[in-house]
Amino acid sequence: MRCKNHPHREAEHYCLGCGTPICSDCTEEVKPGEYVCFQCAMLSSVSKVGSTIKDKQDKIAEKKDKAKEKKKWTPFRYFLVVSCVLIVVMWGVILFGGQKPPSAATDYASQPRVLLFLVDSAIKRYAHYEGNIYPARLQDLIPKYLKMRNEEIPFLDSLSYEKNPVAGYHLSMAKPRPGEMHVVITPKGIEYKNPAGEGPK
Repeated sequence: MRCKNHPHREAEHYCLGCGTPICSDCTEEVKPGEYVCFQCAMLSSVSKVGSTIKDKQDKIAEKKDKAKEKKKWTPFRYFLVVSCVLIVVMWGVILFGGQKPPSAATDYASQPRVLLFLVDSAIKRYAHYEGNIYPARLQDLIPKYLKMRNEEIPFLDSLSYEKNPVAGYHLSMAKPRPGEMHVVITPKGIEYKNPAGEGPK
């Protein structure tokens, strides 16, 4: 068998890649006892280089993808998620909660103004959950919007309450203490009148 590149020489090996006979001058020993021709050796080298370049490109692309994933969750995105959660919680409280009246026991006899503002808060809760209407009387607030024991209910008589088509309602002490500033509460806010009732202060 003659070498494919040197017809006048005897072939000593067969190319492992293409199987052609080659002489010792035309061989490349890739491993002990394994020989390839120069063309197959060159193709193998190019293939290896190409694979190495592709591996490097794949690694670079993978790093870029990871960097993009990290960039996706920026502080603004975390802030946005937290804000949405808080908004959902707040609406949940507004729509489904908040109807429980305060449960702390209070001495209404010695602190009549505490009762005044407590009842005003109950009226506002009533309006919020009952379609923006106000109760016909203060006793309608009990027990859903104003928690009071049976023996405390008569303290409501110490307050003056009336619905008003313009203001919504007026709430005040029925009998202010002598010399005490007269407080009148409406949905728009609080009015203070002097003890003689001469008008807002």
